[in-house]
Amino acid sequence: MNTSAPVLVTGGTGTLGSHVVPLLREAGHHVRILTRNSREPARGIEYRSCDLLEGAGLDEALKDVKTVLHLAGGPKGDDEATRNLVAAARSAGVRHLVYISVIGADRIPLAYFRAKLGAERAVADSGIPWTTLRAAQFHDLALTVAEKMGKLPVVPAPGGMRWQPVDAREVAARMAELTLSEPAGMVPELSGPTVYELGELVRSYLKSTGKRRPLLPVRMPGKVGRAYRAGENLAAHGGVSGTRTWEAFLAERTG
Repeated sequence: MNTSAPVLVTGGTGTLGSHVVPLLREAGHHVRILTRNSREPARGIEYRSCDLLEGAGLDEALKDVKTVLHLAGGPKGDDEATRNLVAAARSAGVRHLVYISVIGADRIPLAYFRAKLGAERAVADSGIPWTTLRAAQFHDLALTVAEKMGKLPVVPAPGGMRWQPVDAREVAARMAELTLSEPAGMVPELSGPTVYELGELVRSYLKSTGKRRPLLPVRMPGKVGRAYRAGENLAAHGGVSGTRTWEAFLAERTG
């Protein structure tokens, strides 16, 4: 990779991006981060204002860029935003497009997962050499869910709903490695080392914070419930497991 050309990072100020950007800087690369709001530049880092859903400012942001790391995501519209990015990147002559997706994108019948799958397809069909990694939910998300559920007087515990949360720092290290390597297509999935019932995650959070709440077993209905009970959101055979556990993360954040 040409270290003089900036690496364009979308979502560079988010949970994952805040871990990836320092790794790219440590490797000697200038980083250009797309943000919705302007920011002052830092050492080796510049910010460009752009809304991916609108596309305004993308052409200018992609000037001289050969590698794009697409980390930005939200509750909806990821497919449309990615199509806008892909079109601009193709016109700019980008040579490597790297994307972070989610395990189960092609298997969980929810709008969020369908949008992620649409984004994956936009990347794969772009005509640009590409790399996509599917990762499990981050520990950070598991903690957010546990915190919100822990505020309820009675905590619902969906039976059969299992998560395999992964540490964002381990995903960041993998994304940095992939960004600085040759395009590899769809690479093995990355998950955490342990599978938990959702109720287990909440129970361990409550214990770590000294809270007491009764857990009420519930059954998630329909196609979504069947997909989760079948483990469609868990890493497929051949995936890679991180080493940092939920317990270690929880101790760090709540200890």
